[in-house]
Amino acid sequence: MWWLAWLIAAVALGVVEAFSLTLAFGIFSAAALLAAIVAGAGVPWAFQLLTFAAASMVGLLVIRPIALRHASQPALTKDGTDALIGRTAHVLEEVSAEHGLIKLSGEDWSARPLDETLIIPAGADVDVMEIQGATAIVYPRDLLP
Repeated sequence: MWWLAWLIAAVALGVVEAFSLTLAFGIFSAAALLAAIVAGAGVPWAFQLLTFAAASMVGLLVIRPIALRHASQPALTKDGTDALIGRTAHVLEEVSAEHGLIKLSGEDWSARPLDETLIIPAGADVDVMEIQGATAIVYPRDLLP
């Protein structure tokens, strides 16, 4: 009957992992599942416990650091407004510290210059330096080094 106890422990630890998302309880759940398999084969409880402990240690010391490293890497592609940063836009209405309008990726965007002392005339091309809400912060292309 030990296999059933290990199986219940594996399910319980899996549920805890689903709520905590720490990867630790998931590793313990997998180790308990492995111990349940060993128990189902009729191996004595001491070896079941040793299987659980060894699988847990390997998981925590080897698998979890690799998984956390992969989870913390930035996305390879940019989406949303992040994808607009670095693009070139065309000034439709003069861009100053108070107001401005640019054409960016086929859409009209409100804009302000990165350097608030600049006034960028209509017809100029600008680079999008950042996005703040619905306003693009831009810098004229002809002033870039």
